[in-house]
Amino acid sequence: MTAPRAVAVVSGGLGAIGTAVCRELASSLGLAVVALDLPADGARYGAFVAALAGFDARHIACDVALEQQCADAIARIEVEVGPIEVLVNNAGITRDSTLRNMSREQWDQVRAVNYDGLFNLTRPALEPMLARGRGRIVNIASVVGQSGAFGQTNYAAAKAATHGFTMALAREVARKGITVNSVSPGYVRSPMTDAMPEAVRAQVLASVPAGRIGEPADIARAVAFLCAPEASYLTGVNLPVNGGLFIS
Repeated sequence: MTAPRAVAVVSGGLGAIGTAVCRELASSLGLAVVALDLPADGARYGAFVAALAGFDARHIACDVALEQQCADAIARIEVEVGPIEVLVNNAGITRDSTLRNMSREQWDQVRAVNYDGLFNLTRPALEPMLARGRGRIVNIASVVGQSGAFGQTNYAAAKAATHGFTMALAREVARKGITVNSVSPGYVRSPMTDAMPEAVRAQVLASVPAGRIGEPADIARAVAFLCAPEASYLTGVNLPVNGGLFIS
């Protein structure tokens, strides 16, 4: 009987970065991939299917802000798809406003997805990894968590906390064969950046020493590097992928 293929779970897997991560993990590491995301709409799901054509990939509806949905999704994947060896916590939202004008709802929405989602998904996924003595967890943080950004106190706080979570968990599971790392993207091409007014886009480009906005594939390759067997001695790391926008 053939053993089931190892699985990578990518939250926010139907977005621009999530889809690129799914494709890279499938193509370079040979993993079956499961994109956890909200119920799929036609355009995003169609783009995912096209990008992952020929690979072992699927979408499972899951809201990372809901703890029970996350636990159910992880249990389902372990039974129906295969052993989870990679978890990429990529799901994230923005609700921008200056703090003095920010509503409690804007704060709570960002916290629930970007921060609580880490706990909701990582905790159930960690158990089978611990039982098997191996695993890779990669958390998508942001340059905003390192440098701050006007009108994004909620998002910056959540993304700074993402790497704090990463470092603490890395210490807890290092002896169990599990690595935990962060990737902090800068500006990356997406529907959000594509919709920027031309003047704002020019200002962004001028601020990036590399002279371009990043591509989702830039982030995907960094994630795959941290998930590769050769990266087994890297844990608790924050890998900035920002074209030199922020250098610490």
